[in-house]
Formats: sequence, structure tokens, C-alpha cells
Amino acid sequence: MDAGLLLLRLVVGLLIAGHGVQKVSHLLGGDGLAGGTEEFRRDGFRGGRLTAVAAGGSQIGAGLFLSAGLLTPLAAMAAMGVMTVAGTVKWPKGLWVQHDGYEYPLILVIVSASLALTGPGSWSLDHALGALPWPVWITVAATAVGPLSGLLTRAALHRPPAVPEGVRHARPAD
Repeated sequence: MDAGLLLLRLVVGLLIAGHGVQKVSHLLGGDGLAGGTEEFRRDGFRGGRLTAVAAGGSQIGAGLFLSAGLLTPLAAMAAMGVMTVAGTVKWPKGLWVQHDGYEYPLILVIVSASLALTGPGSWSLDHALGALPWPVWITVAATAVGPLSGLLTRAALHRPPAVPEGVRHARPAD
């Protein structure tokens, strides 16, 4: 079981961290901070550069902490938050990734929640530092707060699409 949890943490954590690296640099095929900023603007988010840095930094930190099995419920909570935001962006395109849907962010949210609830296993820094087992209330709270924080972030930072000049809003039928 510990080998499986280690493999899961390493692969998922490093993928999440790598995704964050791409948001803020040219490493791993990223478009740099300017590209990450433009991606958020194109997706309708306020904050530009600060939003890209916060999202990229959260993904890097959460991913590295998940990989190491360090502060696992908190790392999973952060990963769930940023990946929930990603899922909301892709939501209108449907579930499946071949249509740029939310399938992949959903999988990362579910795996992160699973790691928060099961713990990182014995081959982790949490175990080495004597932090296991995490109290159930912390793991359950992290699992709820992660996606909720993503939805709140979306609500706070996302602006409705601009209506092109000359286009009138439709009036509701009487």
C-alpha cells in the first residue's frame, strides 16, 4: 500500500507542480509569466500577472508538498482549489478532455481529495516527522475547503464576458 501511495503522490504531485511551472516560466514547455498572465485574461480572470503568479505558485507548492507527503491535507486542499478553478474554466466544454473538457482537472481534484482522506502512507515526510495520522476533522475539512476555495476564487476573480459594442442585451419576454 505504501508503494502505491508513493507512486500516486509522486506522479500526481509532480504533474501539478509542473503545470504551475509552465504558468510562470518557459520551463517544461511553458509560455512564461507573460503567457500565463494572458491565459488568465483570455479565460476572463482579473488580476493578470498576480493571478498567474498565485495560481502557478499554488500549483508548484501543492504539487511538491503532495509528492513529498508533507502537510498532505493542506497540500491536497491547495491542489483541489487551483484544479477546481481550472475545471470551472473547462466546464462549458463538457467532461471529456478531447474537447478540452474538465476531465483532467476533475481527476486531479479527486486524487488530491483521496490523498487527503487516506493520508500519504508510511513513505512520506508526514510519517517521518510524526504527523500521522492526521485528525479526521482536518482531512475532511481540507477536502471540503479545497474545492470551495476554488469556487470562491472563481466568483471573486472571474468577470462576465464583455458584450461587444453595438450589441444590445436581449429583453426578457413579457
